[in-house]
Amino acid sequence: MTFDPIAVRLEAARSVVRDAAQLALSLRPAPGGPSGTLKGRQDYLTEADGAVEALVSRRIQELFPEDGFQGEENGTTRQGRFRWVVDPIDGTSNYARGRDRWCVSLGLLEGDDPVAGVIEAPALGEVFTASKGRGAFLNGKPIKASPITNTQEAMIEMGWSSRVPAETFNEKIAAIMALGAMPRSGGSGALALADVACGRSDGYLEIVIQLWDVAAALALLAESGAAVSPFLQTGGLTGGATILAAAPGVAKALSAAVDVEI
Repeated sequence: MTFDPIAVRLEAARSVVRDAAQLALSLRPAPGGPSGTLKGRQDYLTEADGAVEALVSRRIQELFPEDGFQGEENGTTRQGRFRWVVDPIDGTSNYARGRDRWCVSLGLLEGDDPVAGVIEAPALGEVFTASKGRGAFLNGKPIKASPITNTQEAMIEMGWSSRVPAETFNEKIAAIMALGAMPRSGGSGALALADVACGRSDGYLEIVIQLWDVAAALALLAESGAAVSPFLQTGGLTGGATILAAAPGVAKALSAAVDVEI
């Protein structure tokens, strides 16, 4: 039997993320006004962010001491052929108000190639998994990008960020609406990309997003047949960059409308 280092790591990651998600769930504030501190406008930091990242980092180091590790809160702390990239709480603004749309996202890169990912949204009871060449799954069932080809039937999400001028956001949203598509914004980039991968939505655009937000989702998108902009090749490995993911049948029209290569 051939040893598959990616399969071994994905199985371990599922367990690590499960425990991390339960920790986050146990620390989630009650519904109400936001709990946490602001790193920037609408950019929350909670006690859970640090606790979850520390748990994931420690467990991965115990299991795979030769692997690299990068987290949203502490940056790159270890180097290796394989690199784990974690967003301890993606959708922190939702989490900080006791809402359900947030997740723990853990992606695996081999060099600069996304090869596996786990996204768990414990309040929603959902776990997305994917590994290169082996498909993408939601709660163990295979998923595929939407078959929609008509933009007038499409649902497109766009992420909001204080780092993007309001004029740019409004321009892109207007372009999406001009296609006849229904705009959405749900507050979690990782889950928005997972929604494209499973066909719940037909596209997602965010002008400035970080590697930890998308590392796990990139594997999901590739395995589900979604079209994706060259995020890693346009600055995403080292800083904020634009991502556009779409169902293949509307990718060309959406790309042209928002002026983002796909």
